[in-house]
Amino acid sequence: MEHLRSELSIVLGETLSRLECISEQPYASLYSLYDGKGHSLPLMAKYFNTKGIASQEAYKLSMLARESTVRMPTVYGLIVSQLPPQHEILLIERMGGVSVEAPTRTPARWQQLQDQIVAALLAWHRIDSHGLVGTVDSTQENNWPAWYKQRVEVWWSTLSYMRPERLTMEDHRFLFRCRQNLCALFDDFDDPCVLVHGNLSLSNMLKEAWSDQLLSMINPGRTLWAPREYELFRLSEEGLAETLLFRYLQQAPVAEGFIARRWLYMLWEEADRLIHTGRFNRARFDLAARSLLPWLE
Repeated sequence: MEHLRSELSIVLGETLSRLECISEQPYASLYSLYDGKGHSLPLMAKYFNTKGIASQEAYKLSMLARESTVRMPTVYGLIVSQLPPQHEILLIERMGGVSVEAPTRTPARWQQLQDQIVAALLAWHRIDSHGLVGTVDSTQENNWPAWYKQRVEVWWSTLSYMRPERLTMEDHRFLFRCRQNLCALFDDFDDPCVLVHGNLSLSNMLKEAWSDQLLSMINPGRTLWAPREYELFRLSEEGLAETLLFRYLQQAPVAEGFIARRWLYMLWEEADRLIHTGRFNRARFDLAARSLLPWLE
């Protein structure tokens, strides 16, 4: 992080006192920047450890902003670093507000905030992909079950080669069963691919502290076109997230098979995170495995 701080100080022409990592994804980390006096700067730095991903996120932000009912961060610049290890940095606007994870002042305000979030999501989810599916860098004309099966095969092959220590033999057996049962799990699937945020969580939604009004959504994922259920599975955690999920489903239901597939998505997302970052949420993986098991039996 010290190398990154020095590099950004040179680029910005201002000495930075520190960086604070506030979010991590498989391909990127998001940092708050602080000047020499310790004050936060009105921009943030997103560090990408894979070449080409930064420009893809800039494109994704422009796509979301074009169709959004809430504000999206403005992109200020792209840094392609020549320093090892190879990386890219996206300079983006620092959005005001507090995370939606913070409780609202009254239950009525929470209901109102949920409606605002659902309306913002539906604005994106009404944009049809016209047959396209996939991430920003590899969209293709395909159907979702076939495309997702491709991804699972890549993850499975990579895990079989890597043999990470954090995955037990029992974990490998369970992932193999999921892989073998993919077709059955997608039996009732019939939903078109739409524009998605791709990294939906309460921490990536910002509201106004004093009024609890939705301000913006930040930190999108790489997935560009996917079915709505692939957006919603990230709201499966108990508490406020699950309450928001049910609120969305009241207005725009998805197929019943989503009850099982949301755990399938969570399971393989943890595998993806382990492959690309070395980090692994054992509790989340085990929750997904326990919840998915009845559909495999």
